[in-house]
Amino acid sequence: MHIHILGICGTFMGGIALLARALGHQVSGSDANVYPPMSTQLAQAGIRLMEGYQPAHLDPPPDRVVVGNAMSRGNPVVEQMLDKGLRYTSGPQWLYEHLLQGRWVLAVAGTHGKTSTASLLAWILEDAGLDPGFLIGGVPNNFGVSARLGSTPFFVVEADEYDTAFFDKRSKFVHYRPRTLIMNNLEFDHADIFENLGQIQRQFHHLVRTVPGSGLIISPLLDSNLQQVLEMGCWTPLEHFDAREEALWHARNLASDGCRFGLVCDMQPVGKVVWEQTGMHNVNNALAAIAAARHAGVPPAVAAASLARFSGVKRRMELRGEVSGIRVYDDFAHHPTAIQTTLEGLRAQVGEQRILVLLEPRSNTMRMGVHADRLPSALRAADRVLLYRPVEMEWDPEEVFSAVSGAVDLYHDLGTLVEAAVAEARTGDHLLVMSNGGFGNVHQRLLDALAERRSSCRNS
Repeated sequence: MHIHILGICGTFMGGIALLARALGHQVSGSDANVYPPMSTQLAQAGIRLMEGYQPAHLDPPPDRVVVGNAMSRGNPVVEQMLDKGLRYTSGPQWLYEHLLQGRWVLAVAGTHGKTSTASLLAWILEDAGLDPGFLIGGVPNNFGVSARLGSTPFFVVEADEYDTAFFDKRSKFVHYRPRTLIMNNLEFDHADIFENLGQIQRQFHHLVRTVPGSGLIISPLLDSNLQQVLEMGCWTPLEHFDAREEALWHARNLASDGCRFGLVCDMQPVGKVVWEQTGMHNVNNALAAIAAARHAGVPPAVAAASLARFSGVKRRMELRGEVSGIRVYDDFAHHPTAIQTTLEGLRAQVGEQRILVLLEPRSNTMRMGVHADRLPSALRAADRVLLYRPVEMEWDPEEVFSAVSGAVDLYHDLGTLVEAAVAEARTGDHLLVMSNGGFGNVHQRLLDALAERRSSCRNS
């Protein structure tokens, strides 16, 4: 079968392409932005990529068009698809019909931590010899790819609440039919498609309705927003987790930065975690993943030991390099809560050493300013913030950060921002780049500029 994917270079749709190719289908795709690393990964898999959205991309007609949720009416290739009466479907629907049906699906949902928790869970299952399939919205370092088929019934999927396609406004995750469901947390986000928290909660409850009575739902103990979702009706056993409270799954003897803790289940010590991840958010992610893995048959002590061999996820507090004792990190920041917990984890790890944040408010919700008033407190753990102000920003950062002037500088030009960060940085500093986009490759530009500065100093 020839499948053509619209929006193929997004992480999710790129994963769909890789899975379809692994199933033996002929795969091609179109995207407005065709560039590495996704373009390289797809090309290596024998997938033909076409830049732009030209009607000619559907000539000759493929057997099926898989439509990404970034596509909208009025797009030339979408109009061609409809005018010609081609068979089409969404990515999530294709995934369920061709891969998930009949498998043990372990889904990870929530406003924050989906990618990290799904990566943890996939790795625990892998390390236990279960060879799971997975589709994750990032690249776990232990695997080096964002998607694979796997050889057993187990399949881990990052379950996104964003809408499915222009013709299906339900959340993606309602298509997955999980047997094991993690709901990490729930806050208001995606203001471009949801008007309020209640609309998101309704979608989460649609997801809860799909989990069988013989399945398992894993949820944080004290998240009131998720508790309201479960109060709408729940027909599945529940297990709760909390790093600091005495939930069914919790931590004991917890290090301040989260790098080690005792694992407790039902008030009994069942294992010890010593790993490279930091922050209370990652401890909670680990608890949820271990609980889900137990449901799939992995003993908690085995899962806890696996975390020592977990290598993290690209773009989740990823150390991109170090020059002259200055470390540059990349983090996929999209919400004040995620920004705050990541910074607090780094602060607990580095103590009094300076943290300089380079922040791009890039997500639709961030650009709209829905959470702008929360940013000053979310960034409190940083010593300095260099904020990039894109043209399309709908709020005034000077007004928002007026009370913390001196700690936050605004930039309209990426080159100037990099120059300022390099001029400010000194040995022992941590430069944390936070954006859910490419951010003009600021990470590498920082490392290159720091290396050039070091070379100039040596030659002077």
